[in-house]
Amino acid sequence: MVEQVRAALPARLAHAVVSAGIDQGRLTIGVGGAVWASRLRYLTESVRKQVGISMGITILSVKIRVSQLPSLP
Repeated sequence: MVEQVRAALPARLAHAVVSAGIDQGRLTIGVGGAVWASRLRYLTESVRKQVGISMGITILSVKIRVSQLPSLP
């Protein structure tokens, strides 16, 4: 799933995607920071369509979450 989302994005933004999943027609994308989330919001419609086509499913909406990466000890 993460690979399909990354493939639908420009390379620089694709690297910020840390998770992705679909539940009841909603695609949830986790990114590594608020700046990336803001940039991704401009592309949600395009990502929704491209990921839906690549997976052969209907995606009704997209939710973007800021996911904190685990800190190293």
